[in-house]
Amino acid sequence: MTEKILIIEDDEAMQFFLSEALKKQGYMVTAFPDAENALVWLEKEKSNVILLDIKLPGMDGIEAIDAIRDKTDAIIIVITAFGAEKHALEAIRKGAYDFFNKPFKLEEMEITIKRALEKQKLRKELKILKQRARKSESFPNIIGQSNAIKEVLSQVAQVADSDATALILGESGTGKELIAQAIHEHSSRKNKSFIKLNCAAIPEGLLESELFGHEKGAFTGAINRRIGKFELADKGSIFLDEIGDMALFTQAKLLRILQDKEVERIGGSLPVKVDVRIIASTNKDLVSEVKNKRFREDLFYRLNVVTIFIPPLRDRKDDIPLLADHFIEKESKASNKKIYQVTQEANEILTNYSWPGNIREFENVVKRAVVMVEENETFITPSHLPLHLKGLPDGIVFKFPEESASLDEAVSAFEKELILKALHKTGGVQSQAAQLLGITERSIWHRIKKYAIDTESIKVLHKL
Repeated sequence: MTEKILIIEDDEAMQFFLSEALKKQGYMVTAFPDAENALVWLEKEKSNVILLDIKLPGMDGIEAIDAIRDKTDAIIIVITAFGAEKHALEAIRKGAYDFFNKPFKLEEMEITIKRALEKQKLRKELKILKQRARKSESFPNIIGQSNAIKEVLSQVAQVADSDATALILGESGTGKELIAQAIHEHSSRKNKSFIKLNCAAIPEGLLESELFGHEKGAFTGAINRRIGKFELADKGSIFLDEIGDMALFTQAKLLRILQDKEVERIGGSLPVKVDVRIIASTNKDLVSEVKNKRFREDLFYRLNVVTIFIPPLRDRKDDIPLLADHFIEKESKASNKKIYQVTQEANEILTNYSWPGNIREFENVVKRAVVMVEENETFITPSHLPLHLKGLPDGIVFKFPEESASLDEAVSAFEKELILKALHKTGGVQSQAAQLLGITERSIWHRIKKYAIDTESIKVLHKL
């Protein structure tokens, strides 16, 4: 299949030069002198790459990017006059792939187009693979294709349809509740109740009543009979989250339920038979808790029939792009924004971070990024991510250079301070500093020149 290139350029000589050169490379080329006619053409036709001049009659190139994005996912390469880099950088921020200053070398343009087409091909292949993965996925609420998560889901599939007590282990934020729900939904009890209770979130004095219920008048304030979670879960499943935080007294009563399959309400005299599948989770090391007399050994062995360990996000980094797409889609719909994905640079930052808060932290970061994306932007870039993900402190203090400083002077002083911090952190390596700041190498080079920053001195200081 021959790739199609759309040229939007009002300079007849430049339009002819590009069209002829790209046709010789085997591309199908269509050209227009303005954005309006090009947009009409895009209503019916498709293009793989769009070469877009910034300065156009009528709608300019910056305005055209948003309109183009509404019609196609073609890769946009911007062409601009020398000295107008600020417009090109604005185009990059809106989702353009790259930009060239006039005059440019045709060979460089051809290489960039080839790379853009390769990126587009990989993007489409990844989309197809994701769709296939979702279609064949038995666990639609569990996002991931890494070997680590596949092993977890394999265990879930094996144990789901039994009545064995399951103990789910893993750090906070790894998705233990989702795994518990998957076990229930793939069991013979799926049409019955799935009752959840966070043992760490309920005060010790109330947890017993929540679990087992109470009779009217059992204690001060018990004005009515209360049915406990175990009775509500009869014939279904109960998920006891953070069971490692349960008091020893309540542990003893839970052990009785496991042994006798019956509960006794507080203040009651007759036991009530229950048929409940127990799924428990904790982020604690229960072996150590047993050794230190904070968890009953007999209860531990009763719970530890089937153990499923959920790996932390840092051990399943192959899943980060899938998780990013999932949460971007979710948060974009909630905020009524049209965001396609994260850029390669932003994805590298997400992948290299250790994620101590796991998926819960990851989701919050994506949610924040979506909020930070402006209405005219379609990609999440490094600039939308928290500074601590990039190795910089979030709490950088803004200082006016002097009382009489104008807004431009104050912003420039702050920008220079951030660039200096990034350069000192990276030992004067401009490419790494640009990545930390979420800008291009070309952009940081211009700023270093603008502020007369001596990078060589920074490199020397770093070696001392």
